[in-house]
Amino acid sequence: MKNWWYYYKYYVICGIFLIGITCRLIGNALGLWEKSPDIQIAYIGKTELPKDTITALEKSFSSIISDFNKDGKIIVKIHSYLSDSESSDPETAYYEYGSEITLIGDITDCESYFFLMEDPESFQKKYQILASFDGSCPKEFDDSIEDKVIAWKDCPILSNMNLGSYSITTLGQTFSGNNQEILSNLFLGRRCFYTKNTSKNLEQCNQLWDFLGGE
Repeated sequence: MKNWWYYYKYYVICGIFLIGITCRLIGNALGLWEKSPDIQIAYIGKTELPKDTITALEKSFSSIISDFNKDGKIIVKIHSYLSDSESSDPETAYYEYGSEITLIGDITDCESYFFLMEDPESFQKKYQILASFDGSCPKEFDDSIEDKVIAWKDCPILSNMNLGSYSITTLGQTFSGNNQEILSNLFLGRRCFYTKNTSKNLEQCNQLWDFLGGE
């Protein structure tokens, strides 16, 4: 054994090193080494939100919640989905189609509890997933948004968040603006659950909805 180890120890060490790298890469790809978000929010709009806006939103929501899953870190995750962009560009249409498929997966897997929407009427007609203020699911053929959403500009907690500004560069030109301005016409809703499957940290998410004024 000593003789074998003398000649092959470097092969064994390199093999262990490569296995470690492979496990790390696979784990990162599957999200195995990442901590789970405390809440997840799905943004649905005709245009994407600037990255600066998303970062500011995640940071601000993190400041008004606690560590729901008790993993030692407060994490808010915002998913962006492009919908009804009305663009004639084939590339945009293809991206929107892929985005819609991903959104359906999000809804099916109960990932996002909150929905931040540009057009809640269209969203509710298509998916009928927005809950009433008491948390109940809409009745069959009920695609209204009455008593189901909170207007961003009418919610003091949301409209008074210090979100700063955003900056984007397109075709060599840089544009900037106020994050609250581009969010002021959006609506926040929460999802209902037709089956026993629910979003994680459901009780805490319900309490956050009530805190925002949804009760």
